[in-house]
Amino acid sequence: MQSIDLIRDNLNKSTDRVLARVEDMREQGVVFPTPNGGCHTLWVLGHLAYIEALVIRQFMLAEPNLLAEWEELFDGADTSGDASRYPPFDQVLATCRETRTSTVALLDTLSEDDLDRASANAPDGYEDTFGTYRLCLQFVADHWYMHRGQLADARRAAGLGRMGL
Repeated sequence: MQSIDLIRDNLNKSTDRVLARVEDMREQGVVFPTPNGGCHTLWVLGHLAYIEALVIRQFMLAEPNLLAEWEELFDGADTSGDASRYPPFDQVLATCRETRTSTVALLDTLSEDDLDRASANAPDGYEDTFGTYRLCLQFVADHWYMHRGQLADARRAAGLGRMGL
């Protein structure tokens, strides 16, 4: 197996595994995962889409982040429990799916050797995380997994059962 196949597999599995924890949370989208707050499902969804667009479009390709207007909502200091401050759940879910679909489609245009291309706009000091296409693509797959635990906790806090893999 080449690493491009592993990255594609990681992108697809992280999509399936994370969104499986999200799909039935529409009515509980702003339930905090802990009594002290945290990142609820709606925030995690928007955050995943925003960061993926930032890393792939802005860092890797030096294109505009099409979700830049989401920065304060989904990557700022405050995670509000007020659903009216956010776009509707289904809109955020659709945007999250579209962003991941775009990333996988981009990957499908690349070769194994292309993964070693230098990112066009990696932030200074973060070259070891975002310095190549390979690093950026693997980061976005890993980032979805990093937030999976928060989603599991939010599900439990909302009274929904534990899920397997």
